[in-house]
Amino acid sequence: MKILILSQLTKLFGPLRALDAVDLEVAAGERVALLGHNGAGKSTLMKIVLGILDGNGGTVQVAGHRPGERVAREMTAYLPENVAFHPALTGREQIRLYLRLKGEPAAKAAELLERVGLTAAMDRRIGTYSKGMRQRVGLAQALIGRPKLMVLDEPTSGLDPVSRHDFYTVLDDLAREGTAILHSSHALTEVEARTDRIAILSRGRLVANDTLAALRQAAQLPIQIHLVARHGEADAVAAQLGGTRRNGSRVELTCQPAAKLASLSAITGLGSAIEDVDVIPPSLEALYTFYSQGSAQ
Repeated sequence: MKILILSQLTKLFGPLRALDAVDLEVAAGERVALLGHNGAGKSTLMKIVLGILDGNGGTVQVAGHRPGERVAREMTAYLPENVAFHPALTGREQIRLYLRLKGEPAAKAAELLERVGLTAAMDRRIGTYSKGMRQRVGLAQALIGRPKLMVLDEPTSGLDPVSRHDFYTVLDDLAREGTAILHSSHALTEVEARTDRIAILSRGRLVANDTLAALRQAAQLPIQIHLVARHGEADAVAAQLGGTRRNGSRVELTCQPAAKLASLSAITGLGSAIEDVDVIPPSLEALYTFYSQGSAQ
């Protein structure tokens, strides 16, 4: 089931075309990473999805409803890069307040804060929390009401690695429960392994929208192969394979995707001269650069 549907969405700010006929869908249980440089249109798109801005053309539907309508608001949760809560309230008091505003039992606060890893700190004042802890409060607030659509704008900025891992674990659980997740981030390495599909905006246009594997296939960027040669064999291995020796016994070579199997066959043919092999596909950063630069031409 498609939870979020954008069709030919266009937004103008005077002569500036912030969004240019964007088509994008997010299904129930799907995690979509929305990537783009500053000014690409990500924030504008999210504001329209949330009902804060109106588009100048095209349509947007949240589970069949227009953004900003009561039903759409009730189905949608939002977590920005920097959350702000009253520093004098405890985490439990803050979430109890939001639960009452949502018409839900305030007693659920402890359960929500436990889910985001704040059980031990829920009765401390938020003014004593680190940024990572405040983001967890924000995530607990976003979880109220079991939203059908979660919109996240750089939510892990400033979080330590452990907090980021815990954050994505919660998102994975939400996706399994059927929540559609639209996630904007500049942290390409972390979203590479934690999303189902990549959507790239550049100058207001959607220039890529597919799985990571499909984007790699379409881009046909070179593949890196890193070898560890047996002691004393690195120079000979590099010469035979047309690679470059690095740091003693390490050899690196590059090949096109179509030549990957032939390269691996040649490596296998060297037998005991090779101790280890790593095949490294193009990173999401390389793909992002490729598709963004291609749109500018």
